[in-house]
Amino acid sequence: MYGKVVLSFIFVLLLVLSYSIFIGTLDIRPYFFPRLKLPSGAPAPCAPDPPLRVFMYDLPRRFNVGMIDRRSAAEMPVTVEEWPAWPVNWGLKKQHSVEYWMMGSLLNVGGGREVVRVSDPELAQAFFVPFFSSLSFNTHGHTMKDPATQIDRQLQVDLMELLKKSNYWQRSGGRDHVFPMTHPNAFRFLRDQLNESIQVVVDFGRYPRGMSNLNKDVVSPYVHVVDSFTDDEPQDPYESRSTLLFFRGRTYRKDEGIVRVKLAKILAGYDDVHYERSVATEENIKASSKGMRSSKFCLHPAGDTPSSCRLFDAIVSHCIPVIVSDQIELPFEDEIDYSQFSVFFSFKEALQPGYMIDQLRKFPKEKWTEMWRQLKSISHHYEFRYPPKREDAVDMLWRQVKHKLPGVKLSVHRNRRLKIPDWWQGR
Repeated sequence: MYGKVVLSFIFVLLLVLSYSIFIGTLDIRPYFFPRLKLPSGAPAPCAPDPPLRVFMYDLPRRFNVGMIDRRSAAEMPVTVEEWPAWPVNWGLKKQHSVEYWMMGSLLNVGGGREVVRVSDPELAQAFFVPFFSSLSFNTHGHTMKDPATQIDRQLQVDLMELLKKSNYWQRSGGRDHVFPMTHPNAFRFLRDQLNESIQVVVDFGRYPRGMSNLNKDVVSPYVHVVDSFTDDEPQDPYESRSTLLFFRGRTYRKDEGIVRVKLAKILAGYDDVHYERSVATEENIKASSKGMRSSKFCLHPAGDTPSSCRLFDAIVSHCIPVIVSDQIELPFEDEIDYSQFSVFFSFKEALQPGYMIDQLRKFPKEKWTEMWRQLKSISHHYEFRYPPKREDAVDMLWRQVKHKLPGVKLSVHRNRRLKIPDWWQGR
């Protein structure tokens, strides 16, 4: 009898030790290899972080890919076999297509990535709502006066009616629901009904803090519209780029974008500066790509909102961004230090005649080259692909969503017991 108890104890002990070694909580190497040392600063071995478990609502196609293939009248939710390619001739619509790539990543989930789609909502940590709100605005009356605008509004109404009937929306008040809304006018009719949800946005330029903020929302890159520079291997990268500073785009913008008109006057007359007013046609996008690839620095002034697609076009062109936008928020900034590959000027500095150009001309070649190498090493984080790849832009976005979940859980739990919601905000 005593022998059986001892054997059982040994068996359980070995089982626990084996499991601890397997998941990485116990490192046996120092006991068997006492002279073996981990590299200085190396983290202790641990289990890989499990992927984010996401439930995606099965919405009729009119809410998403039906706006891409408008010839199809199919209403059943799209499958991975039927997933349409993004149209190559859609120009600037691509910059707001984050919603398309995020939805595609849940249809085609590979191993080793940051997200996994679950079919049982009870297992989900977050809920993805596959409504192409940016494309809906661009498709259904983007002039805001077109009668088709009513279609955009009705889609929003129908969607919210569906969500509010969901037990999972009711359970959290929508706090754990993820909505990509990268166009500043996306979901514009009912956006205030998403104040508690996780919004994937490109900046916070047009929204009050109670609607969108860094505490709960995710900052996304724009989807770049120029082709990525994949063979950028010159013998001397600094000398191979003959233009000092490059800008090509609209110069008349609203809000903080008025800085562009002022910069046009300040930057006129410099032989090594290219500052050109332009609109986004297919040919002009190609010309911008060529200009960025032949320039040392690419200017990114604020537009209608603090950010624009131009910044991410510069990154994938390996052109050092010069950012002039006092209220810009940048994607993945808890993981990526933009000061390692970007130069920042305040509005006040940039509008001081001669100051910005003088600073760029004095910029050390060695420092520029190091920034260029850093750009090349991180540019894959700004690529939107289908099928998706590990550490690409969508993978990074899902990791950002995961980072928001502890705050979501706190908000859900507090809301269940508070008699006077958010009493502390008025203090």
